[in-house]
Amino acid sequence: MGVEALLLLCLLFTLFLFSFKMYKKKAQLPPGPTPWFLLGNLLQKNVLPLSRNYAKLVDKWGPIFTVWLGPKPMVVLCGYEVVKDALLDHAEEFAGRPVLPFSDTAYRYKGMSSGSMKKWRELRRFTLTTLRDIGMGKKTMSKRVQEEALCLVEAMATTKGKAFDLRKYMTIAVSNVLCSVVFGSRFDYTDQVLWEMLRIMEDFVSYFVSYMGQIYNVFPKIISHLPGQHKKIFGDFEKMYAFINERVVSHRESLDYQDPRDYIDCFLMKSEKEQTNHEAIYTQEQLIICVQELFVAGSFTTSDVLGCALLAMARLPHIQEKVQREIDEVVGANRIPGMEDRVRMPYTNAVLHEIQRYQKGSLESFPRETTCPTKFRGYLIPQGTTVCSEIGSVHFDPLQWENPEEFNPGHFLDEKGQFRNRVAFMPFSTGKRACPGEALARMELFLFFGALLQNFTFQLIGDAKDKDIFTLYEDSCLKPGDLPLKFIRRSI
Repeated sequence: MGVEALLLLCLLFTLFLFSFKMYKKKAQLPPGPTPWFLLGNLLQKNVLPLSRNYAKLVDKWGPIFTVWLGPKPMVVLCGYEVVKDALLDHAEEFAGRPVLPFSDTAYRYKGMSSGSMKKWRELRRFTLTTLRDIGMGKKTMSKRVQEEALCLVEAMATTKGKAFDLRKYMTIAVSNVLCSVVFGSRFDYTDQVLWEMLRIMEDFVSYFVSYMGQIYNVFPKIISHLPGQHKKIFGDFEKMYAFINERVVSHRESLDYQDPRDYIDCFLMKSEKEQTNHEAIYTQEQLIICVQELFVAGSFTTSDVLGCALLAMARLPHIQEKVQREIDEVVGANRIPGMEDRVRMPYTNAVLHEIQRYQKGSLESFPRETTCPTKFRGYLIPQGTTVCSEIGSVHFDPLQWENPEEFNPGHFLDEKGQFRNRVAFMPFSTGKRACPGEALARMELFLFFGALLQNFTFQLIGDAKDKDIFTLYEDSCLKPGDLPLKFIRRSI
């Protein structure tokens, strides 16, 4: 047998073995669309993204089905009852995190997104406790957000028709709140270092949730050796790492153990106490990565929701007017809204909740993993299986919402017009891996939204005037640049 024939035989055997393993796995998992060899369902437009296609897949395969990201299976959970059963009633079994090579490489396989369950639990617990001690959910934090909201309002008020990138300034405002918590200080809106850090984070997030980001996570050993945007992002993340490291060094030199100023100080103090721990969780490198994660997760998600909120108000001026009327009646013109006002502003609170419910996003870029062989609703899901809870299917579940396809703040109001919580509202996910910054995000959304609607009326410009809210939301996420809005100062 010639060398060429032997090589061909080896290749065919390898492909056969690979195919056999793939389809053997398929037989063990919930049913779903047939995957293509090697590519899985990646190129099948009737499957991905899930946020657009889950309803058709549920109709065919039921609320639990399997899709394939290349050769890797991902079990998808749809509908409130199924997602709640997994993330709350089987919280421990669905608490794992799969390997995500793109973000893992950027974060050096450390931080709160670490695959190590022990380190994740410890760092998450420390971060939640520290943020709470610093003032999360308290008047001190509320005051910080109010002060930043005033800065944003003043920056907008001084534009007088000049070009103003509202999306970027909202991101800076949200990021400044985090800066005060992490660094103990905020940045001026014109600070070029902060602008550069935000650009780096925006590039990272855009790539991470993109189709190419999925390709990287499926074929990291191939893509990592090819030229592309990922190379630049990894290089930029090193710049961000160096920037945060300088801040950490400065904090270490001026650390007062009797009066910690911020998250970095608290981490450094914890590091001193844990020096004898051989696992060394509280290292300087872990601190820098945790800070990176806090900024990436906390800056863009909240500012994106704010952007969608303003687009919705501009598209639905009758709702915007009603929110402004409630703000005027409860708050007036001599101060900006505070957290103590939320209970007396049920309509504004309901509008914000409906804006988050109505965003047809997906968590397929942020999946979980089974920590053990898991019996779940008639299936035995193997340990280490990637699992995606389709939160959009929860927010549009017809068994939980009266008219899910309709934008209606009444979903969160009772018959007396008072605010009511809904169990099927999960914008921050739920269970063991729920967003650790949920309390801060809720506070920021209410205070920034209230301050902006108190001071400005928002209107759509250009062809955005003719688009529905779904399209406006989608365009704002997919298209870079400023929002298609103009703002007019109110006379109050």
